[in-house]
Order: sequence, then C-alpha cells, then structure tokens
Amino acid sequence: MLVVLSGPRQVGKTTLAREFLSEDSPNYFDLEDPPSLARLDEPKTALEPLRGLVVIDEVQRRPDLFPILRVLADRRDVPARFLILGSASGDLLRQSSESLAGRLERIEIGGFDLSETGADAADMLWRRGAFPDAFLAESEADSVAWRKDFIQTLLERDFPQWGVRVPATALLRFWTMLAHFHGQTWNAADPARALGVNPSTVRRYLDLLTDAMVVRQLQPWHANVAKRQVKAPKIYLRDSGLLHRLLGMDDERALLTHPRLGASWEGFVLEQVLATEPHDDAWFWATHQGAEIDLILRRGDALWGVECKRADAPRMTPAMRIAMRDLGLSGIAVIHPGTKRYPLADAVEAVPLRALARPGGLFE
Repeated sequence: MLVVLSGPRQVGKTTLAREFLSEDSPNYFDLEDPPSLARLDEPKTALEPLRGLVVIDEVQRRPDLFPILRVLADRRDVPARFLILGSASGDLLRQSSESLAGRLERIEIGGFDLSETGADAADMLWRRGAFPDAFLAESEADSVAWRKDFIQTLLERDFPQWGVRVPATALLRFWTMLAHFHGQTWNAADPARALGVNPSTVRRYLDLLTDAMVVRQLQPWHANVAKRQVKAPKIYLRDSGLLHRLLGMDDERALLTHPRLGASWEGFVLEQVLATEPHDDAWFWATHQGAEIDLILRRGDALWGVECKRADAPRMTPAMRIAMRDLGLSGIAVIHPGTKRYPLADAVEAVPLRALARPGGLFE
C-alpha cells in the first residue's frame, strides 16, 4: 500500500508523518538528510527488508525511487506500507501517476483553515495566511519575515533542486506580477510583454508555481448554453499571506487600503470553501456578456454556486439569476463577512464566513 501526501513546503507534512513514525526509526528516510540519502544509494537493498510503515520524506529529490516502490508494492505478502511525502512538483506528480498508477492514494494537505483556527481568527488567518509558522508567529513582523523567507527559499533552493533552470529573479518578478492579476482570467500576453519573453515561457512559469501549490489555476465550467463563455482559467495565489507579502500588504492598514483588497478576500474565501466543503470538482463560470459565478462545486450530480461578496448586506444580482437558470444550480451561497444568515431568493442564501468553521456548513 502506498500513500502520497503532497502539499507545499512548510505546510506540516513532516510534522504529521512524525506522529506515526519517529525520525530516529530505521524506517524513516528524510531525503534532505545526507545519511538518509546515503542509505538509499542502493534503494532496493535498503527498502526491501523493511516491515511495517516506511516513510520517505521529500521524495521529489529522488524520482528514480518510484519504479522501485512499484515493485515493492506489488509483492504478494505486502510486508511494508509506504507513506511518501513531497512538496508537489511536476516530477513528483508525473512520476507517481505513471509509475504507481492503481497502487496509491494521493492526499493533498494545505495550511490551516477556519475549521481548525475557529471563526474568531478569520481576520488573522486572512491577513497572515494559512502556513502554520506564518499564522502562529509571535508578531506581525515575524510573520512577514517568515513569508519573505519562504518565497526566497522556494525560488532559490527548492526549484533548482527540482531541476528548474529559471533564474530566481525572473520567477520572483513573474510571481509578483501574478499577485496583481490575482482573481482575474489568465492572459499570457500582458505578463509576457512586461517580462520580455514569449507567451509559452510565461505559461511554463505559471505551471511551475502551480506545481509548487502556491498558485491555483481555477478552470472554467462550460455549460451548454447559447452564450459565449470564458474558456481561460482564473489565477489565484493560494495563500493570502504570500499574496499580501508580494503586494506589500504587511499590516492591517496596508491591507484594508489596498486596491486589491476585494480580490484578496475573494481568493481567501475560495480557498476556505475548497478546504472545508465536500465536493468532487470545482470550477468558475463566466460569459462574455458579464454573467459570472465565483465558484461552482459539484457534489455527485448536483451543482452548487458560491459567490464571495465583501459587503455588509449582499443582495441578489442579475448574474445569480442567470446562473441559477442557465446552469441548473441546486443553490447559491453568497459568502459575506457579516454574522447573519438569511435568504436572498429561492435557493439563494447569504451565508457568513464563519459558517465555514464547521465543515459542510455552507449549504444546509
């Protein structure tokens, strides 16, 4: 049996694994630790005798292990179970899919969500982001410093270790540019022009940051309706704290006066919904005539809509009526920062953000 536990770096994968197996165990391999790497110079010889749970951390550093893990997983008596940890990268996802198809379960974990921090911590979670060390920092300055270091380490150390041959300064400029496009439909032409490269190059940059799980490409839902529909993905920085650092929103005042305030809150709510609400798939929907729904969740055969409105008293809009009619939505939840839950129309309800502190509490 193999389980791949993936997520961005510093999100708590190693901490979780050490709840099951001590790092001092001979069954624990940390591939950022030279002795562990040395033990795996002959990987089949090292792994084949092991029994019980085996943990391999930072596996993206040794993608050559995946074919060997496939052989070990296919043994008739299955004497070992493998927990594979990795900061998601193109190589990690591709190798695990190709080499271990049908033999693994992939679990993705992120940072804190409202069900873990509680509704009263929503503003801090939004401001600092979901990474544990950033959220739990003793001061705002410490949180900002941690996020700055995270960005630098990802670009200057992790990407080169994954075989990425793109200068860190170029990726930082592109990532910062994406922060300004946060919540908008992707168009490669503008960032390519600004960076002086071709659109295929910025597409590669985008995919690198997506593989690292710091950017989300939210794909469009295509309905069978007689309207021209948006077909490009929307781009979101997955962690609001990293977004704020890249845009220079380093304190509450800077955040609340920034022109991207609304986009930041929308992205934060979107990530909280995806983390706490059961769903099989997720998209956004928009037409060139202006109708739009921020998020569509599929649960079985039913589609549910989510709108993010940073307003004290959100109201029913024509776009919601169009979406209900054209997409056959089972309902729409309009998430707002207030405290009251109330109906806006048949199957459309204003829902306070704090409802997400209870998993499955969005649609009742």
